[in-house]
Amino acid sequence: MARVLVTGGAGFIGHCTVRLLAERKHRVSVVDNLSSGNHALPEARLHVMDIASPELRHVFKEEKPDYVIMLASQVGVASSIRDPLEDARVNVLGTTNLLWACVEFRVKKVVYASSAAVYGTSAGPVTTEDTDLRPTTFYGLSKLTAEKYVRMFGLHYGLPFTILRYSNVYGPGQERSKEPGVVSRFLQCALNGATPVVYGDGEQTRDFVYVEDVAQANLAALTLGENHAINISSGRAISVRRLLSTIARLTRTNLRPVFAPRTEGEIAHSTLDNSKAAMVLGWRPQTNLRSGLRKTLRHLLNTGDHASVVGLREALETPAAASLLPNRP
Repeated sequence: MARVLVTGGAGFIGHCTVRLLAERKHRVSVVDNLSSGNHALPEARLHVMDIASPELRHVFKEEKPDYVIMLASQVGVASSIRDPLEDARVNVLGTTNLLWACVEFRVKKVVYASSAAVYGTSAGPVTTEDTDLRPTTFYGLSKLTAEKYVRMFGLHYGLPFTILRYSNVYGPGQERSKEPGVVSRFLQCALNGATPVVYGDGEQTRDFVYVEDVAQANLAALTLGENHAINISSGRAISVRRLLSTIARLTRTNLRPVFAPRTEGEIAHSTLDNSKAAMVLGWRPQTNLRSGLRKTLRHLLNTGDHASVVGLREALETPAAASLLPNRP
């Protein structure tokens, strides 16, 4: 049993990671300012705090973590453009403050959650970890800067690390985030009879990876992949239009989108090669898009009032529901 501190542990990915850690009998503590998620954490000791706070060292003194999984960050591309100072404060200064506490209290290893946004304009049909890093947004820039701080702390202080670059993560709980992803937004539109908004022409492609698979990668990185940067992804390109039509079939709704101008700084295509994760972490995604959407939809139905979708709850519980989706994820 190890003592593991998860920053951002009350958020979307963090909550799932905390649950898996507890299932494996680790002693889990969480630092979270509850700004972008407020999941119940019966499995962990919660410290409500910003990672940039000077009081952070007191948490380390009390919890004495062996490992730290660094999930807390400002995650919105649009937010980073509206307020680059806050983006840098959290993602750069907050990360540095956290790393310094790790050094002071002799943490064995850190796992840093980065993003596909660090590749920016270099992202192509399939992006490997050796691709040039050319972020196009303040968010991508701050995550890349934080990656460099992680590496520098490793170089100067001998702090072991693994950097995980996530593609587009989706799944249960994302709807509570400040800026819910496109999967969550489209599902909510289908359930509430709202009109989905597609930014751009909808032909842009993304790589959607299920949150539980990401949490499994976080745990694998505690003991594997030292001093590596590793893509965590499905490795498959899905267009926004195809995602929308798939969700329409799943929910038995007629989702007719309205189109808006493309988001500033958005790249056209992003698919991350995950072969290094298989080789270094022994990790492969276990949930295809079809299964992940069904699980996410079931969660939304169980946590909200969507009685207008007649028979959908029952349909999701039957094997025949698989026929509602295309065969390929």
